[in-house]
Amino acid sequence: MNRLSRLACGAVLALFLLANQSVYAHGGVVLDEDVCVINIGFLSAHFTVYQPETRANEEFCEDIPDVTNSVFVMEYLHDFLREMPVDFRIIRDVNKVGEFARWEDVQAIEDLEAATVYYQSPAVQANGNYMAEYAFDQKGTYIGVVTALHPDGEREYNAVFFFQVGGPDLGTIPLFLGLMVCLQLGYWWSNGGWKKLRSRVAGSDTSQ
Repeated sequence: MNRLSRLACGAVLALFLLANQSVYAHGGVVLDEDVCVINIGFLSAHFTVYQPETRANEEFCEDIPDVTNSVFVMEYLHDFLREMPVDFRIIRDVNKVGEFARWEDVQAIEDLEAATVYYQSPAVQANGNYMAEYAFDQKGTYIGVVTALHPDGEREYNAVFFFQVGGPDLGTIPLFLGLMVCLQLGYWWSNGGWKKLRSRVAGSDTSQ
């Protein structure tokens, strides 16, 4: 295998890893045995997004397809969360941190209120089901932030996750695909592909 072939294989592998990372983990939300789980510090909850006006009862883990009313639901998996005030914020991904968004990235936003499109103030949900509803009016990339305040009032736990509204975000995938095409063309050229093609064309013209 020559150097160009190795580079092409490396590009394919990188693309595969990128695609898998996008599917299985976006910050504080992970897909575990076909169930979406949000990790709020050491605490966790089932996490589901619904778009009842366009998708009926279809469930989404993070990325949601339509620019419409969306319902975010958390079902607490730890009873301790039932004692905590929990709030939920949706912000635009103004700094373009993407799926690697962390709490530090949220803190780094200069004007958090300007970047915020939705905020639900802290509330204790003793029944273990937290719900927030927001009608998106613009396609784009967003960051969800869930904060749970410890009953002692001195500690808090955060979950930060990136999501796309209105269709998938291809991100750097087109760049990888373009690189793969260039590498394959380079390999074809370096192995005499162009000369062979010219010879075949010339032979076809001569035989006519």
